[in-house]
Amino acid sequence: MHLKLSTKVKQDYLQVKEGFNSELFMKLNPPFPPVDLLEFGGSEEGDKVHLRLNFLFFKQDWISLITFNKTDEQCFEFIDEGTKLPFFLKKWKHHHIVKKSKDRTSIIVDDVHFRSPFLLMDFLLYPILWLQFAYRKPVYKRIFK
Repeated sequence: MHLKLSTKVKQDYLQVKEGFNSELFMKLNPPFPPVDLLEFGGSEEGDKVHLRLNFLFFKQDWISLITFNKTDEQCFEFIDEGTKLPFFLKKWKHHHIVKKSKDRTSIIVDDVHFRSPFLLMDFLLYPILWLQFAYRKPVYKRIFK
């Protein structure tokens, strides 16, 4: 499945790049499930991010590896790919893109490809994941104003 959301923010893309840190990462997480950040290597190729999702009665680890990173005159981008995923996901690839825009503004794009163990579950997860990424939009706007 493919999910893509864009958010325009009022900072230059290089300023936004500097703000992509563990503090932002934690603010982007919705209230449920609560997330413990066990490791945050950053957004450079080879870095690792390790989360623990707390679903009240059980916990699930989520480990992603940064497999791509690039910055040029037009954008900053990186890809995180799941290496250890919660039971409800079989594949995860999240392409983070921050595009240069007019008047020192930027467009942040969350471009996600995911698969669950079952096709029907993909369709059930889609609206949940869409809501979780829509939750990020006001956070991005508030932090990068």
